[in-house]
Amino acid sequence: MRDTRESRLLLVLLVAIAFALITVDIRGGEGSPVDGARRAAAAVFGPVENGVASAVNPVGNAIGAVRDSGARHDRIAALQKENTALKTRLGSDVRNRSRVQELDKMLKKAGAGQYGIKGAEVIAIGAAQGFSWTVTIDAGSDDGIERDMTVINGDGLVGRVTTVGPSTATVLLANDPDFTVGTRMEATDELGFATGQGDRPLSVQLLNGKSKVKKGDRLVTFGSSRDKPFVPGVPVGQVVRVDPSGGNLTRTIYVRPFVGFTKLDIVGVVVEAPRTDPRDTVLPPKPKAEPTPTVTVTVTPSPEGNLEVNGEAADIAGGTDQGDGTGVPPANPPANPPAVPPANPPGNPPGDGNAQDNPDGQADDQE
Repeated sequence: MRDTRESRLLLVLLVAIAFALITVDIRGGEGSPVDGARRAAAAVFGPVENGVASAVNPVGNAIGAVRDSGARHDRIAALQKENTALKTRLGSDVRNRSRVQELDKMLKKAGAGQYGIKGAEVIAIGAAQGFSWTVTIDAGSDDGIERDMTVINGDGLVGRVTTVGPSTATVLLANDPDFTVGTRMEATDELGFATGQGDRPLSVQLLNGKSKVKKGDRLVTFGSSRDKPFVPGVPVGQVVRVDPSGGNLTRTIYVRPFVGFTKLDIVGVVVEAPRTDPRDTVLPPKPKAEPTPTVTVTVTPSPEGNLEVNGEAADIAGGTDQGDGTGVPPANPPANPPAVPPANPPGNPPGDGNAQDNPDGQADDQE
């Protein structure tokens, strides 16, 4: 439409009419004179509005979803990050509790043996292509670590230090085939030399070929000159097999180590040896033997006059043991035992053929 004077007048007129209708409608309330026209317009244009809304709303929702997808993605990422942090914290707490328990156990061992130790953590294991069993710890010469020092943990002997750097050191484990340590048997004091065999039990050569050894006996380190490389009294392991002596000068036994070499974490390097040999005081207490169960036999009379042993009827007669092991006389013994019939009862008819009357087995010939 061209912008002319007539068009402007028409627009002003329409606006005036609109304001007039609005005023009349407001003042009229429910009885507004334009209410009928409004209903007619709603009936005509309502379906059109619904159709347009049905076609436009999915597009609007899609546009809103695209607009909000970035914020939603950021929220999901934040929640996932928070979940991962909680899982990491939970796992870390469990590991920390385990390490605290392991450290506490090692400190108790060191206290029992009066060992001055330097705590360290295993940070690496030996090269896979090598044939030696070694680990690397995060303590070195800067921490007072020296070559040929004993290494222990909360279970017993771990190994000895072989190589020392400023901040790390290499430990040869006790199960390495090149590892040998002097041992002493608990209580009997029999001496020997233990050698590693990888993932198999340690092989121990006892110096006394006639020594009395049995499965379950325990060993500790004998100690070295000037306490290097081994301090005395460190638990080594428990005997699992004993070879026959066979008259040899030495005797071979096999010992399962107390230490699990495949799960080392916290270890202690003995930097100060004990003043006196702790001997067997570092070994854990022996488990108490389980008591032998006692069998109880209950004998009760039954209403029928018989005896019941442990709730079952016992077949007992005449006070004789009938196989139940009780040997208890019957509850109601007979008052008078039955009489034994005579050898020759009266009243036998003659010639009845019984051979009970005469010793020769012939019947009496009576007329």
